[in-house]
Amino acid sequence: MPIWVVMTAQAANQYLRTKVLTATPEQLQMMLFDGALRFAEQARLALQSKNFEQSYDLISRVQRILLELQCSLKHDIAPDLCGKLAALYNYSYRKLIEANVRHDVASLDAAINILKYQRETWAMLLDQLGKQKAAAVAKGLDMPEPSEKMEASISLQG
Repeated sequence: MPIWVVMTAQAANQYLRTKVLTATPEQLQMMLFDGALRFAEQARLALQSKNFEQSYDLISRVQRILLELQCSLKHDIAPDLCGKLAALYNYSYRKLIEANVRHDVASLDAAINILKYQRETWAMLLDQLGKQKAAAVAKGLDMPEPSEKMEASISLQG
């Protein structure tokens, strides 16, 4: 293998390691959804091409990510929400088992659809959190109120 390929792979691994170690818990959650969807899509291709060993490995990765997502639920903080999410993750996990055992793309697609929905929901939540954090920071800034003198000093001429 050429040295540049090895060095590129090492750089990519280092980048990913740094990204994970510096990510917020919210960003880590998004990375889990992204990874699960990436592996699930790859598993779909493997199933369609009847490469069952590869599809098994990829679906197993998605299952491990679902277990991680389920273990990260904080039932003591939001028991109702966590119960509903746990049910979704359990259903998806069962669909992944069906996909593996029966080599069934439709079962895999059912799990993928739930993961996509959860990822979209999480992305909207992160967007809202970002806006709230930005608003909180903006409120903390000591900015003078606009005045006529300030507005008069602003010139639109180049």
